[in-house]
Amino acid sequence: MNNVQKNSGRGRSLYLPTYTRRDVLAGAAAVVGAAALPRVVQGQAGPGPGTVGKVVKNGRIKQSICSGCLGRTKMDREQIAKLLVEMGLVGRDLMGKDEWPTLKQYGLVATMVPGAGSIKQGLNNKSMHAKFLEEFKTNIKAAAEYKWPNVITMAGDRAGISDAEGMDNCQAILKEAVKIAEDAGVTICMEMLNSKVNHAGYMCDHYVWAFELCKRVNSPRFKMLFDIYHMQIMDGDLIATIKKNIQYIGHFHTAGVPGRHELDENQEIYYPAVMRAIVETGYPGYVAHEYSPVRDPIQSLVQAVKACDV
Repeated sequence: MNNVQKNSGRGRSLYLPTYTRRDVLAGAAAVVGAAALPRVVQGQAGPGPGTVGKVVKNGRIKQSICSGCLGRTKMDREQIAKLLVEMGLVGRDLMGKDEWPTLKQYGLVATMVPGAGSIKQGLNNKSMHAKFLEEFKTNIKAAAEYKWPNVITMAGDRAGISDAEGMDNCQAILKEAVKIAEDAGVTICMEMLNSKVNHAGYMCDHYVWAFELCKRVNSPRFKMLFDIYHMQIMDGDLIATIKKNIQYIGHFHTAGVPGRHELDENQEIYYPAVMRAIVETGYPGYVAHEYSPVRDPIQSLVQAVKACDV
């Protein structure tokens, strides 16, 4: 996840991405070669819908994208919406309110929207709880009105707070926030981030802490946003962990390791196997791509979608 900025961009103070952090990194090599794509897709005549066709064949993984995946195409929101519908994707992730009407117009889903807190100032900071609870009330209500499924939250940096104290503080506010979420039919998802490469000091950075918090809150309306890139860096053991803890996972993000680039053979995660494991659990939610392409963005998206369409 990026640093979330308040407004619609998650520059990761939190709200939604202005895409700095994972302003999307990159990898290389595609299932569909550049020569196989129409010239318009390669950006020579302006990329847009009507050039790629249906990519999703199986549809057992409901795929969406974060803004960074197509940021370099210069496509507007309507062009992106048309392209996603054409490809068979279901929505966009980390979307601010200004994007919501267009998504609705094209039958797409905002698969993750603003909740409360930020990477640096998150729910482990007790002094911010009153403010965060108001944010939850406002943002959960807004999500429910559009029938969006998830709002995002962050644990925050340790900044002198022990993991035990941070757990208690997060549990305290979430016990109140889930009451709002349960009434609204919206799920609060806390993102798991790595503290080794990208977010030094971030508290929700290991499986044990994350899933223990879910157990303590004990609500179907609080789950983890399992960022596959981040957790491969921190703890690995992806498939076994996902299968064992799927009841605590409400959303997934993808990207290649290292670098947060394409989901190709230049990185260490074999995404088809991870996606098959997710399907086998009966997981009903969404998988959102959050990588930074280093080659042609549409070519990279086609490759990522095919890799996950198991």
